[in-house]
This record gives sequence, C-alpha cells and structure tokens, in this order.
Amino acid sequence: MIAVTATIAVSLLVGMGAERRFAGRAQGWARAVLSLTLYGLLPFVAFFNVARLTVSVDLAAALGLAIAVAAAVAGIAWVVTTRVLRASRPTVGSVMVSSIQGNTGYLGLPVAYAVLGSGALGKAIAYDAILSVATLLIGGAAIGAALGAHAGTGTRERVRAFVVRNPPLIAVILGLIAPGSLAPQVLVDISHVMAVALAPLGFFALGAILAGEAERAVVPRMTPPVGAAVGLKVLVTPLLLLAVTAPLVALPRAFLLQAAMPCGINGLVIAHAYGLDLRTSAGAIAWSTGIVVVAATIGAVF
Repeated sequence: MIAVTATIAVSLLVGMGAERRFAGRAQGWARAVLSLTLYGLLPFVAFFNVARLTVSVDLAAALGLAIAVAAAVAGIAWVVTTRVLRASRPTVGSVMVSSIQGNTGYLGLPVAYAVLGSGALGKAIAYDAILSVATLLIGGAAIGAALGAHAGTGTRERVRAFVVRNPPLIAVILGLIAPGSLAPQVLVDISHVMAVALAPLGFFALGAILAGEAERAVVPRMTPPVGAAVGLKVLVTPLLLLAVTAPLVALPRAFLLQAAMPCGINGLVIAHAYGLDLRTSAGAIAWSTGIVVVAATIGAVF
C-alpha cells in the first residue's frame, strides 16, 4: 500500500513540476500520454486479459448487479448536473463518467491485496475486467460521444466518434471471440506489466493537467460538479451496490471495496478524446483519490 501511495505522489509531483518548469509544453505531453493510452496501451491490455478471462455463474450475477448500479449512478449524476447544477454538456459528461468509472485496476487491485489479502485478488480482478468494459469502453465512451464538444454535432457523427475513438472496445470484442491460443501466457504477463505502467503515466498526466488548470493553487477547487462526482463514486456507488445485492446474492468483499475506489484515471482519456470538461474530471480524480488512499492506508495499518 505504501508503494502504491508513493507511486501516486511521485507521479503527480513530476507532472506538476514538469508543467511549472516547461509551462505549456507539459500539457502537450500529458495529452500525448492520454492518446498513447487510448490508442496503444489499453487495446493491448484489454485484448490479452479478456481473452483469458473466466467468470463463474455466481460472479456473473454479482457483476451484472454491479453494472446495473453503475447505470443507476450515471442516471443520478445526469439528474443532479442538469436539473440541480445546470451544468454545461461537457461538464455533465465529465461528472457522469467520473461517477461510474473507477480506478479498479492499478489502484483497486493493490488496495484489495493490502486490505483483504491475496485470497480476494481473483474476485477483484474479475470486477475490474468486467466493470472496466461496461463503464469505460461502453458507458464512458457513449457518454463522451453524446455530450463531448469534440464528438460532432449530429447523431451520425457522434456514433462514428464512439467507434473510431474507442479502440479498446474493439480489442475487447476481439478478445471475447479469439481462441485462447492467441493469448499466450508471455503476452498476458507483458499486458500486466503494461497495466501497472498505466499508473505513473496516468498520474503524471493528471499532475500536469492539474498544474496547468489550477487558478490559484495546486489543489483543485472542490466545485459543485467535482463534489457531486466524488460523492457519487466513493459513497453512493458502494452503498447502492450493497443495498441492491443484499437480498439477492452474497456480495464478495472485494466487489464492495472495488465499488468504493476513486474516480478512474482513464476518465481523463475519455474527457480528452471526446472533449468533456478536463478540469472537472481532473478535480474529481484528485479529490477522490486522496480520500480513498488515506482511508485505505489507515485500514491497512489498523
């Protein structure tokens, strides 16, 4: 857990320092990192992990309910941002994506190991693999295509943007239909290394964007949209999942922990690709990550 916290802190500080040292240029590097992630790293990781994924019937039921909860949270986010906050379309999209897309991979898996032990890691991986497809590659991309400023104006253009700017989804589909022989263990192991590498790259991009977007301080302001995204992700999502599954299935503790993970770094990838509100996305990630890392560190120690 200490290593995870250190990686996050160092990567954020390097990104912030780069933006302050090379004013403006680090913003370009951050966007290049996000593009590399979307079009290079994520498709590779998605294909080889999905091709080897095995989900039991019991886990499938819990995962299905988790997807339904994510959809409900997205609906709540839409109501709050459009009816209460009266936010712009890109900001609405950022809050919706941030509230459903969690950092269940390179933060959720180490936290599950540190807090629950190695026995919970398998279920944590299953949650990450399935929910990432549902909330990032399908739900997040669809929200970005519908509400983003760079996704076009008409329905046809937005549908095209959903497909063209979503290569990881294509990789998932190919992984589902590909025979296991196309996913040798050595390439699966390489994909795991690449997945770990996403953490410092993603938090570097976050640090550079935060430093560039900050008006008066390094710490982003807790604006109403940011607060809504954080509350929906780290509080409403796990509580709603617990309430929905309690009378139906035995919810694995790893699922509940993963549901409470902070807003995912890949939300920045969606925001960048489709033209959502980067400031809101970055602020939600920063605040929710700080809250969860502190809570998880205390839980692991005590």
